[in-house]
Amino acid sequence: MKIVDVCEFYAPEGGGVRTYIHAKLAIGARLGHDITVIAPGNRDEIVEYENGGRIIYIKAPALPFDKKYGMFWDAAPVHAILDRVQPDVLEASSPWRGAWIARSWHGHALRSIFMHHDPLSAWAYRWFDGVASHDAIDRQFEWFWRYLRRMCNSFDYTVCASPSLQKRLSTGGIFGAVNIPMGVDAGVFSPARRHVSVRRDLLARCNLPDTATLLLGIGRHTPEKRWHCVIDAVARVAAKRPVGLVLIGNGHQQASIIKHVNGNPHIQLLEPVRNRTALATIMASCDALVHGSSAETFGLVASEALASGLPLILPNAGAVADIAYPDFSETYTPGNAHDAALAVERLLDRDQHQLRLATNRAAATARTLDDHFTDLFQTYANAISEKREAA
Repeated sequence: MKIVDVCEFYAPEGGGVRTYIHAKLAIGARLGHDITVIAPGNRDEIVEYENGGRIIYIKAPALPFDKKYGMFWDAAPVHAILDRVQPDVLEASSPWRGAWIARSWHGHALRSIFMHHDPLSAWAYRWFDGVASHDAIDRQFEWFWRYLRRMCNSFDYTVCASPSLQKRLSTGGIFGAVNIPMGVDAGVFSPARRHVSVRRDLLARCNLPDTATLLLGIGRHTPEKRWHCVIDAVARVAAKRPVGLVLIGNGHQQASIIKHVNGNPHIQLLEPVRNRTALATIMASCDALVHGSSAETFGLVASEALASGLPLILPNAGAVADIAYPDFSETYTPGNAHDAALAVERLLDRDQHQLRLATNRAAATARTLDDHFTDLFQTYANAISEKREAA
């Protein structure tokens, strides 16, 4: 199949979407598909990849709140590419401008929206957590649900990477919502990558001995990641027990996060680690992952950490909650630092040997991105075949 992804949130220095897109290009080519990604950029450019596929950048303005990312403006250049490629499948990676452009193209293709972003969880639910129930918030944001139904129901599929998101969208009146779970890079993340020396060095950065507990946080420095809550929770625990936190990432909220750390020697910020093997080694060498965001659409970082053999400390909402099984996880109320600190303490008080055995069992059966893309492309192929038979 020829597949074109109009990917609004791709950036060369991005996070989860960037990881996903590069896996799609490589795995798609390996499975015999021709993948083209159209992304906003600071100039017009075509980048061909040795493993197969290409990214076509269209010059576009930068997002005002995060200049790593751009926003599509003019539909004509995107439509011109689509006219030339004539895809069998046309994907949009957000329900925003990119989806409008994909929707308005007059060619014949199966059309799909991939929900890389959950706007209600990222904004509305976060803003009003503790003030109103999600049902009450949904009623106040019915105008947004109307928009989402109008947009998503004009596509054949709305692909969700978690069952909770698929259920919420279906309940909200989106007919083509399907759950195709994502996964981790095959052969990259593993408990076998654990290195005592890496762990010791990271704890030393946190001014702690190697008998302390090393927590890991990974993600962009943006409000929906709720790093302030994580920092407060770890600081509460670290005041009573030897616990350190290494937080990997950057973003437009970085100055605020540095200020919030307030020089705490047990909490250290590191720049993003682009090399996947190096990141997997760091993951496996820590003792647990602590995550703040309840607005994930899959929770790739949590799945990678679990595949690396790490127990999880997660919010009890959003896609990460779908993988928070009690054998290897503790959960807390999103945005509640006191509750998060209690979750950290509960994890520390558990039998660490049994906890490690449980995470290693989960790591051994981790779903991979190969599994995800095989299922996704087969879903598209089946739908195309059904359309042809109906015609």
